[in-house]
Amino acid sequence: MKNLILVFLIFTTLSIQAQQKSGAQQFWDSLKQHCGKAYQGEVTQGITDDFKNGALIMHVKSCDDGTIRIPFFVGENRSRTWVLTFKNNRILLKHDHRHEDGTEDKVTQYGGMTTNSGQAGIQIFPADQQTVDMLPTAAGNVWWITIDKDLFSYNLRRIGSERVFTVKFNLTNPVATPKAPWGWKE
Repeated sequence: MKNLILVFLIFTTLSIQAQQKSGAQQFWDSLKQHCGKAYQGEVTQGITDDFKNGALIMHVKSCDDGTIRIPFFVGENRSRTWVLTFKNNRILLKHDHRHEDGTEDKVTQYGGMTTNSGQAGIQIFPADQQTVDMLPTAAGNVWWITIDKDLFSYNLRRIGSERVFTVKFNLTNPVATPKAPWGWKE
């Protein structure tokens, strides 16, 4: 009987702790489960010529306590990395763009911070002031990332325009990890 009570207390404590995690923390924990893995994706909305030049691969390459870096490859183009930073129950999304020699592109580090803790399966990032100052036309940009057990999606919508972009990645089928993104040292 004592063992049964002990098991019940442990289960109840773990259940309460899981319920106390914010949407942002649950999202973060889900994403961290994919550290070191790469997945192939496809554009499902807003196909542009830039994304027709080879396989689309995301690689959850680097996971530190407060930062997750996800290079996004388009064929041989290794210029893009999504950088997510977790702080104060919010998540910041930045886009790190590099040239082949590793130097920063002139348009880089744009993105936004979630306005609340979000939900376990979705985080929404409206354009921040740094983005608006750099790219005034991006003032209406809203990015969002979704994740569940089968799918990761990266999305962009420019409010007030027809611009929309979605790329989805199958999380049930890891692929070979690609070379390092431009600017990274192995």
